[in-house]
Amino acid sequence: MTESASALDARAYDLDRAHVFHSWSAQAALKPLVIAGGKGSRVWDHSGRTYLDFSSQMVNTNIGHQHPKVVEAIKRQADTLTTIAPATANLARGEAAERITDVAPVGFNKVFFTNAGADAVENAIRMARLHTGRDKVLSTYRSYHGNTGAAIVATGDPRRFSNEYARGHVHFFGPYLYRTEFWATTPEQEAERALHHLRRVIEAEGPDSIAAILVETVPGTVGVLMPPPGYLPGVRALADEFGIVLILDEVMAGFGRTGEWLALDAYDVVPDLITFAKGSNSGYVPAGGVIISDPVAATFDDRVFPGGLTYSGHPLAMASIVATIEAMNEEGIVDNAATIGSDHIAPGLAALAEKHSVVGEVRGTGVFWALELVADRETREPLPAETMAKVKSELVARNLIPFTAGNRIHVVPPCIITPDEVAEAMSIYDDVLGSL
Repeated sequence: MTESASALDARAYDLDRAHVFHSWSAQAALKPLVIAGGKGSRVWDHSGRTYLDFSSQMVNTNIGHQHPKVVEAIKRQADTLTTIAPATANLARGEAAERITDVAPVGFNKVFFTNAGADAVENAIRMARLHTGRDKVLSTYRSYHGNTGAAIVATGDPRRFSNEYARGHVHFFGPYLYRTEFWATTPEQEAERALHHLRRVIEAEGPDSIAAILVETVPGTVGVLMPPPGYLPGVRALADEFGIVLILDEVMAGFGRTGEWLALDAYDVVPDLITFAKGSNSGYVPAGGVIISDPVAATFDDRVFPGGLTYSGHPLAMASIVATIEAMNEEGIVDNAATIGSDHIAPGLAALAEKHSVVGEVRGTGVFWALELVADRETREPLPAETMAKVKSELVARNLIPFTAGNRIHVVPPCIITPDEVAEAMSIYDDVLGSL
């Protein structure tokens, strides 16, 4: 006898609570949503309750849910070859690498494939240390780079506190004008003073001991912190001055999220290594990697690179990357993200900020935005955690899946989002903010 829709929802929930151990959570109080399917910018449970996905799950379904061209490519590859060792040459892997280097800056011709963003960061750090012969890695306090050994210690946010087992990591403050560490009053002043601070950290740590500066091009999980004019080129200049490798983490910001193929395209900066994952195939099959500049790649022409993964360049993941990039090109999806951001999300969020005093600041670009919520606009006191929990539950109650972090709502829909769907979300945000 076929189970009813409600029975399937109940069974999925009960199995989850009985056997699934969730990340970043105390397990006892969890009440996860049951999701059975999805298409485009919406997902639903077995009973048919539909949610507008303004989280892109983990800010990764850039091409939306169940894009038919990507799904078909995975099926086609599965019929041909489901898996093969990374030491072999495989057409899907080669084509994926070619597509990725095509969207990278000139002078990036090699890709090392990983399973996700965290191990991309791990291997970028390894490459930088071996390339320079140095050990230390500098990264910002307001950052998230993944939950593996070096990546979580490079992360600046408090999740690193219980995980600090890797060596050689030093943190510094990056720019964040709304809560400036540098008593700045303009973006230009914030950039200048943040760069001076970074220079002093480099000098105090010993330039000859520093292998890499690792920064998210646009820090995402910590608040969509838009780099002020001149900051990233200034970091590049400091790296050049002291012979340090610059790693730009594009795991969240890359592949259309900011309305550019890579977020770095909007800034006058070319790094030495670029990490990627999420948007490269919207997570349809786990994949990530490091895009390697020619000078760093040459280090390993005659020297063994001591790193590898069983599933590096997995054929199903590679086929999904190729299909994703092709579909994004053919359908103008990156341009859509840029237009939606400038013409619909930006004015919609500005209207919310004007109407609701709980909104302290709006910032972002493309389909990568944050509403910073405050208890008091004058003091900029963050909205308390218990109020943020209410905000999240009220958004879900209105059939919108939000991405919330700290005192922020991150407005991060898929790059395929439509103007009507943005208007629908803005109405829901308006209703919930008004209820506060």
